[in-house]
Amino acid sequence: MDKFSQQRVQMIESQIKGRGVQSRAVLDALAEVPRHCFVPEELQRYAYNDHPVDIGYGQTVSQPYVVAYMTESLSLRSGHRVLEIGTGSGYQTAILSRLAAQVFTVEIVEPLSIKARATLSRLGYNNIAFRTGDGREGWPEESPFDAIIVTAAPARIPVALCAQLKEGGRMVLPVGETDQELVLVMKEGGRMIRQSLFPVRFVPLVPGRDLNGE
Repeated sequence: MDKFSQQRVQMIESQIKGRGVQSRAVLDALAEVPRHCFVPEELQRYAYNDHPVDIGYGQTVSQPYVVAYMTESLSLRSGHRVLEIGTGSGYQTAILSRLAAQVFTVEIVEPLSIKARATLSRLGYNNIAFRTGDGREGWPEESPFDAIIVTAAPARIPVALCAQLKEGGRMVLPVGETDQELVLVMKEGGRMIRQSLFPVRFVPLVPGRDLNGE
């Protein structure tokens, strides 16, 4: 328990369950992970509000509902290996680590990666591997992955990430430039099946700006 525990309960009831997220595992992870630890101390009082929170470098930790919805869309199981593109503050990484066997996370901004690694280590999340680099290329030597989550928007779905998705796997990501939409990609019979979810606004996934933010 901590001084923000009641705010987490309220966040889950009003923002997450109230909007239709039903996965018990995802809800439990959201209840467990201390979101306020992943934002600057002076902004912790806003951590559980229904909006993104600034984490420096012009970036944010995404709105709680977006984190919950994207996570639920992956249909994670305890034995899964997950690739995350855009470590950011490490909050989404922590949620994934409670649901999967191992998380591989890539961030192009080195100070964000270093800070997230320190925060996650301090909080005891130890099934995570970190890399600093261009997320568009994924992590080929550790592929294939059961699931891939991307927290910045490419203009088109990266071919490299599709190649690193396991048969039967799921990938969720924002796609587009001016007009973006959240997309679920499922790999079935070697084919990539795309399902549009809803409009979003993320930072672009481009060289030098592979960042976490909604």
